[in-house]
Amino acid sequence: MPMLAPLTALALAAFGFALGWWPLAAWSARSMKGERMPRRTTLRIIAAVTTAVTFGLLGLRFGLDWLLPALLAFAACATVLSIVDLVEKRLPNAVVFPALAVVGVLLVPATWATGEWMRLAWALAGAAAMFAVYFVLALISPSSMGMGDVKLALVIGLLVGWFGLSPWLVALLGAFVIGGLISLVALALKRVTLRGSIPFGPSMLAGALVAVWLAGPVG
Repeated sequence: MPMLAPLTALALAAFGFALGWWPLAAWSARSMKGERMPRRTTLRIIAAVTTAVTFGLLGLRFGLDWLLPALLAFAACATVLSIVDLVEKRLPNAVVFPALAVVGVLLVPATWATGEWMRLAWALAGAAAMFAVYFVLALISPSSMGMGDVKLALVIGLLVGWFGLSPWLVALLGAFVIGGLISLVALALKRVTLRGSIPFGPSMLAGALVAVWLAGPVG
C-alpha cells in the first residue's frame, strides 16, 4: 500500500463529507419527488457520512492512482442513488446516465496510465453483460427487479468490468449476498414483511464497491 494512502484517505474523507453535506445532499433532494423526503439536516448527515466513508476507504486502498477519479465519481453518484432508492424505491435516469458517462470518460486516462487498452473493451463487455443479466432477471421477476436496477447495471458493469472477470463476478454475486443479508435483518426487525420489497440499488452499489476494493490498484 502506498505510504501516502492514509493521508490521502483522511483528505478524501474530509472532502467527501463536505461534498455530501451540500452538493450531493442537494442533488438527492432534487432527484426526489418530495413526498417522503427526509429532513434537510438528516439528508445532509446521511449523504455526508456515506460519502466520507466511501471516499476514505477508496483513498486508503488506491492512494493517488489514476483510477481514483473514476472511483470517486462512482462513489458520489452511488450516494445519491442509494438515498433516492431507499426513500422512493427508484433510481432516477438523471443520476444513472450522467454517472455512466462520467465514469466511462474517467476510465480513459486510467487505461492510458496502465497501457492496457483492452481494459476499455473489458469495461464495455462488462457493462453489456451486467445489463443482460439484470434485464433477464427483470423479465423473470418484474416485481423484485425494476428497470432502474437494469440501467444501473450498465454503470456497475462498466466499472467492475474494467478490472476483469473476477471483480465483475464479485460485484454481481456480492449484490445478492448483501441484499439477502439486508432482507434477513429487515425481517428480523419487522421492518418489512415476506411480501414486502427492499430497494436493491444500494446492494448493487455496495457489491460493486466491495469488488473494486478487493481488486485494488492495477499495475
